[in-house]
Amino acid sequence: MSLDERVEAARQQLTSRLHPLVAPILVATGAIAAVAYVGSVDPHEGGHYPTCPSLLVTGLYCPGCGSLRAIHDAANGDLAGAWDMNPFAVIVAPWLVWRWVAWVLAASGRPVRRRPAPAWALYVLAGAVVLYWIARNIPALEPYLAP
Repeated sequence: MSLDERVEAARQQLTSRLHPLVAPILVATGAIAAVAYVGSVDPHEGGHYPTCPSLLVTGLYCPGCGSLRAIHDAANGDLAGAWDMNPFAVIVAPWLVWRWVAWVLAASGRPVRRRPAPAWALYVLAGAVVLYWIARNIPALEPYLAP
């Protein structure tokens, strides 16, 4: 028996013992704990969190720069502030919740129509992330996209 076959057999044995909703519940618990922590410890004040490695090394804002501040603002009900810190994070958050709900429905045995994203959609998403990364580092757009 190859290593891959042994790993797959062990995974199946473990997952057959766990309720299908354990993984989504653990992910939700971790996400809620993380949002609660970021919501209570203000990243707008220096010294609470490390500097973004991309910003530290290159001096450029990455697509994720400002996400902690956006999560903090959103957790405290300031959606305009969250949008100002990182609009991409504000757009992605509802999508993540939607995917989590679909995961829960599938794990609970409800029929869910699941189709993989077409390749062109993944390229469009990757292109949007790269364009956002470039646009937020253009000085003329800094008032709108910089965190």
